[in-house]
Amino acid sequence: MQKRRRNKIALIFLLVMAVVMVAGCSPNMSHITEKDRVNGGFWDKFLVIPMSDLLDWFEGVLGNYGLSILVVTLIVRFIIAPLYWKQIKSMEALKKLQPKMKKLQDKYKNNPQQMQQEMLKLYQTHGYNPASGCLPMIIQFPILIAFYQAIVRNPHIADSNFLWLQLGKPDPYLILPLLAAATTYIQFIVSQAGVDNPQQAQMNKIMMWVFPVMIAILAYQFASALSLYWVYGNAIYILQYLLIFNPLKRKLVQEGATR
Repeated sequence: MQKRRRNKIALIFLLVMAVVMVAGCSPNMSHITEKDRVNGGFWDKFLVIPMSDLLDWFEGVLGNYGLSILVVTLIVRFIIAPLYWKQIKSMEALKKLQPKMKKLQDKYKNNPQQMQQEMLKLYQTHGYNPASGCLPMIIQFPILIAFYQAIVRNPHIADSNFLWLQLGKPDPYLILPLLAAATTYIQFIVSQAGVDNPQQAQMNKIMMWVFPVMIAILAYQFASALSLYWVYGNAIYILQYLLIFNPLKRKLVQEGATR
């Protein structure tokens, strides 16, 4: 019962964060002005505007905002890579505790309060923090939303072209929405491989289909620059996971097995 409730909370959390992302990257936001640079708040002056300026700088070097978005996305993804790795380590630590947690749940199934106390003792004994899996995700969202806003509020990006795209308008051929959905789906597959908790696996299966469809609908409506950023970000994460995170995870599992 408690697992189902936690799964529902996690699902609601993901949906709420998706809504926050949508609100944060609304195409109707005003462009960055000199007044924003002088009198803007912390969010604008230290996150959105520096990222927007970075996009302009790389466009000056590379000659195209499509390539500039790729480079800055790469930088952002590598900055938050340690947060992703922390999440992965947290998931692996939780998997090791699953058998002991199951025993406690069976032993104290008629005494929920005692079961919670024993669970806390188990976490403390093994140095596991239940919040360690969610905290990195919460920390990284402001960075991602700020980058979204930097793209939307940059007055030069909307009129720029890249390949077949006008970056300020939706993709007329629907290629980007399909790529956004496909890369989101693949990211779910690679990042959730090896999940052996039935309830968690069931929730992941639902999100694996719901989230890509939602992303495709948003990408169909939003400027191509935003969809391009999303596709870039997913592709970079998939490569990071396959080339960096997964080998590190296998090494972590092997080290745990030899202890």
